[in-house]
Amino acid sequence: MNYIALIHKDARSDYGVSFPDFPGCITAGKTLDEAKDLAQEALKGHVNLMKEMEETIPAPSSLESIMKDLNDKDSVAFLVEAPLARIVRVNVSFSEDTLHYIDEQAQKRHMSRSAYLASLALGNERKVSV
Repeated sequence: MNYIALIHKDARSDYGVSFPDFPGCITAGKTLDEAKDLAQEALKGHVNLMKEMEETIPAPSSLESIMKDLNDKDSVAFLVEAPLARIVRVNVSFSEDTLHYIDEQAQKRHMSRSAYLASLALGNERKVSV
């Protein structure tokens, strides 16, 4: 899953990176490349800590909603991939009609059955990793 990171740069500072979906998850680098690499590490560590503490990982916000915040107007946004969750296989049962409908809806969205069911469970219809 990808999250939006924001790069901030003042004249006398390194390139700072923050994650609007994860308050407190910040890092900085002397160069853009270093900041980008450190952002990946920071997000991975933050998400893993949240998992250990059994906290809910938020769904990614849209760029539009993030950029509405006036404090973020001068930032540059880029995507950072969060660590993938462990995939678990489960067995579920549906009537044939229901399963056929699920498969039709998943196909319309170019999604696998699992991805479609996961997106419904998460309350959205964007593609999810399964």
